[in-house]
Order: sequence, then structure tokens, then C-alpha cells
Amino acid sequence: MIREERHRLIIREVNLHNKVLSNDLSILLNVSEDTVRRDLKELVDGGFILKVHGGAISKSLVSPFTNPTGVYALELKQSIASKAAKLIKNNMIVITEGGTTIIEFAKSIPSNISATFFTISPQVAITLAAHSNLEVITIGGRLNKDSNLHTGSAVINQLSEIKADLSIIGANGFSIEDGLTDIDWEIAQLKKAIIKSSTKTAVLCISEKLNSTRRLKICGANEIDYLITELDQKNPALSPYQNKIEVL
Repeated sequence: MIREERHRLIIREVNLHNKVLSNDLSILLNVSEDTVRRDLKELVDGGFILKVHGGAISKSLVSPFTNPTGVYALELKQSIASKAAKLIKNNMIVITEGGTTIIEFAKSIPSNISATFFTISPQVAITLAAHSNLEVITIGGRLNKDSNLHTGSAVINQLSEIKADLSIIGANGFSIEDGLTDIDWEIAQLKKAIIKSSTKTAVLCISEKLNSTRRLKICGANEIDYLITELDQKNPALSPYQNKIEVL
């Protein structure tokens, strides 16, 4: 695979999954980790991605307010967000994490809805605060700069004291066989805690991430109540999921 092809694939993987690890890219591209490190440096120098320890992250993940046009598949994420917003009813208690799709979801909540939102994302909290009828509570802890989420045991302890009607979370990978998966240990623990603290859970997942598995399992597919993608419900790609999950 030539350099330009590797660069295109790396940019796609980073934008799709928000964060990728160098050793995973090495396996995917079938090149050495030294080659991957050189590729990442060139892409960082070119302003396409951001380098973090062990890999790279999407620029839109940490700067969605200043770089809205750089969000990967923005129109598709807005479609997902509009579907997810229909789940929110008056007087609900809702927990969210963060990410570009969930920020779009926060923008899509109708102005006449009155509800209480807990979130581990400062960016989502700021977006939700634009809605005059929403009570917004930020669950605080150490800020993970790779994801802009509050992480750590203090956050998990606070989540354990909540019983929400619904949680809204994103997906790094999702499949029937392996369920919801991620590559970050702290994020995986947070998502487990959010799911445990909620009566129902909705996963917002762009269809490109379906049938993909990451390193760390969060929960089985049967533990998710709603799967929300940009696809029409009748799309054949969703058929395997409809026996286990309500697909929107």
C-alpha cells in the first residue's frame, strides 16, 4: 500500500472511531509501527489529526465548537440525532456521555421539552444549557483530554447514585456477536456505569461502525434497548439487529 493510500485510510479510521491506536493501524495497514508513527507525524504536521499517546484522535472530537465543518459525516450524525431526540419526553431523567453525535443530539432536543440531564461531557453540558427548559447537571471528575469527558472513580461513584429513565451513548464499535465495544479502558468503565444507572439505553451509531469490534467489551447487544443509525429501518443491513434491539 502506497503512502497516500495509507494516509487516506488512517484519516478515515481516526474520523470514524474518533481515536485509533498505532498498533491497531499497523495490523490494519500491514506495515510496521515505525511506518505508522511516520505516517501519523506527517498527518499531524499537515493538520489532519491530533497525536496522542499510543495513537491519534480526530480534531473534531476536541474542538467541535470551533471546527463544526470538520465533523466527520456531519449530516448523517444530525439524522441520528433527530431520531434520538424523539425519545425524550417531559420530566425524564437522562444521562449522556460526549462526542460529536451526542452534541448534535443535544442541539436537536425540542425547546418545549422539560427534562433533567446528567452528563459527563462539558461540551454536551454547554450545548444542553442553550435549552431554557432543561435542567443540566455535570458529573465532575478528572478531564480526559483525549475525549473531553470527565473520568475516574469519582464519576463512576456519582453515576451509581442516579437512576435515569434513559441513557444516550455513542459507539466506537457495535456488532451482534460482541455488542458494544471500545478501545479506551476508562471510557469503557464509564459506559458500563452509565448503562447500569439507566432503565433504558440508546446507542447512537453511524452505520459504518456496525459489525465492527474494538478491544474492550462494554456490554452485549441484548443489553441495549435502542439502536439508532442514519439508515432507514427497512435497510437490510439492520435486519440482524432487529431481533434483539429496537432499531430506529
